[in-house]
Amino acid sequence: MRAMNENEMQALLTIFKDFTTKYNAHSLSKELGLSAMGALKLLERLRQQRLLAVERIGNIKVYRMDDNEYARHYLAFLLRKEAEEAPARVKRWVNELRTLEHARVVLLFGSVLDSDKHNDVDLLALLEQGDATKFNEEVARMDDLNQKRIHAVKQTPADFERNLSSKDKVLLSAVRRGIVVFGHDDYVEALLRAR
Repeated sequence: MRAMNENEMQALLTIFKDFTTKYNAHSLSKELGLSAMGALKLLERLRQQRLLAVERIGNIKVYRMDDNEYARHYLAFLLRKEAEEAPARVKRWVNELRTLEHARVVLLFGSVLDSDKHNDVDLLALLEQGDATKFNEEVARMDDLNQKRIHAVKQTPADFERNLSSKDKVLLSAVRRGIVVFGHDDYVEALLRAR
């Protein structure tokens, strides 16, 4: 297998994170700033590598993430890579939030991803039923040490999947734009089940 280029990685992340949109070559070309033919070739390469599946709607081919072990592992890798290559202002929070021990998944989202001038740090935490108190204590300790307060949205994995399936707009926006701090494999599984 050949190495994947930046456009292919971005295409996979876009299709995975924005799973409510049915992407074809034309719509993805606009999203990534490519020609429609370039996007089509890219999508077909990813399909041949078993990372994408194709669905026909009339004459149009739309692409979605393939649900196989290879694709799941590759997506988890891309999400890790995205966190590692984040800008310094984001990476600082990624590293700090990785110390949280009582969450299965943490997703960083909101204004902290866009600017140094953010009021708080928004995160989504997937917690097991009995871990909320310990998690809240961890966040409170971080708040004591930082100027920016952490605003944590807490959900169980089942609630997360249910809210994604019901197309909760705030949650879909967080998923579309957010960066996974840890719990990449659980996150991939949850999104694939919710679509």
